[in-house]
Amino acid sequence: MGLLDSFERGLERAVNGAFAKTFRSGIQPVEIASALRSELDKKAAVVSRDRILVPNTLAVRLAPADSERMAAIGPALIGELTEIVRTHAASQHYSFAGPVSVTLQRDDELSTGTLRVDSRTAEGTVSWRGVVDIAEKRHPLRKGRTVIGRGSDADITIADAGTSRKHVEILWDGERAMVRDLGSTNGTLLEGQKVTEAPLPPESTVRIGRTDIVFRVVPQAAPIARATDAATRQFGVGEGRL
Repeated sequence: MGLLDSFERGLERAVNGAFAKTFRSGIQPVEIASALRSELDKKAAVVSRDRILVPNTLAVRLAPADSERMAAIGPALIGELTEIVRTHAASQHYSFAGPVSVTLQRDDELSTGTLRVDSRTAEGTVSWRGVVDIAEKRHPLRKGRTVIGRGSDADITIADAGTSRKHVEILWDGERAMVRDLGSTNGTLLEGQKVTEAPLPPESTVRIGRTDIVFRVVPQAAPIARATDAATRQFGVGEGRL
């Protein structure tokens, strides 16, 4: 099942099963989702081999009749569309320069069944920060050496009896990372292979005991009011469908 299929199912639940009855004509929510995905693909900018930056602020402009239909759904629609954007970015290994924002705006110049997407990325130099995700919690790597283990004296303490007090360390210099086992009892696995010390690529998984540690490199930027990148794309009713 594709992302847009999941989107429709979530939206149906949000409006108590009234999805099919509400949108018999004009723009469909699935078309908005498709347009947002296409906008990310169109505006993707390669920063480096492993980093592709896409707009994080997207405004969907709708004709008056379509705007009224979408507004009837309420916040549920924005939530679903925002999740679609994030999920598509993750599947394509895109990065954002800041929080994702999706808005719906009325445009009296558009005819029913058409939409436009305006996208922008905040101005400023994008810097990159190393983080590790452990048990659905994100930990920034704030210094060059981060020790992980079950001991209270570790930089990141995990509740896993299968790990040593100081089990492993992540070395991060702002551009590259390494993982180093600290003489642990049960050893350290990198993508399923036992290692003592090894380079740590983005999106790789380190396993200690029963705990998975996912290393990622994420963007951070200081946004300025003026946008550096605004783009407009217009879709007809039949465009943007999967």
